Amino acid sequence: MALRSIIFDCDGVLVDSEPLHYSAFKKSLGKEGEIMTEELYKERFLALDDRGCFARFYADQGMTLEPEKLQQLLDRKSAIFQELVRTEGILPFAAVPEFVMAVAQRYPLAIASGARRHEVELVLETAGIRPYFECIITADDVQKGKPHPESYLKAIEALNASGNRSTPIRPDECVVIEDSKEGIASAHAAGMKCIAVATSYPTFELSIADLVVPNLASLRVSQVEDLFHQAQPAPLPIPSQHSN
Repeated sequence: MALRSIIFDCDGVLVDSEPLHYSAFKKSLGKEGEIMTEELYKERFLALDDRGCFARFYADQGMTLEPEKLQQLLDRKSAIFQELVRTEGILPFAAVPEFVMAVAQRYPLAIASGARRHEVELVLETAGIRPYFECIITADDVQKGKPHPESYLKAIEALNASGNRSTPIRPDECVVIEDSKEGIASAHAAGMKCIAVATSYPTFELSIADLVVPNLASLRVSQVEDLFHQAQPAPLPIPSQHSN
């Protein structure tokens, strides 16, 4: 079994955008969002897509969230986030452009993010790394967010639908790079290996991943490829020959 594709989560893996998502989420809730702290956001909402964030917030408060209200919140949060990116800027994590460029020369790359499409496109363009990704799957493309495997399975479908390869890529030929337990669970449920970067959560909370590293700056391409190289069993010792 060989590695044939690398699929990335976006926020918290490639770009340091989670603080902007937190601010946009809090502001979009208006007065209701006054109880939202960074600690609460990180504990309860960081790994969810926008739809899941609002649904969980209202459920936690014992309030009903009608579909029309949900759509208003989604649109408001998206507009606020885009404005924050424009006014405050956004940067990729250290060494991310170099890592992405290096692996893009060997493997097709995809994104599977819980953010909305225009948000993902905006941050990737701003970070200068959009051209390296063959396909992008976002919250707008799936019915179920992480930890459900749909986003990662759709990324494989998109790669295979491109017609760029003679044989389809299988899930077990892919590795995912994530930053949350929900993302790791999503990758594993899709039948893929997963590397976790400890940029959003401490290392011990990500132990279910196949490999945990502090960040992409500390990850070598050889470490990614080693996940797909099965160690060969040691040869049995040759019995010594004793003359009678």
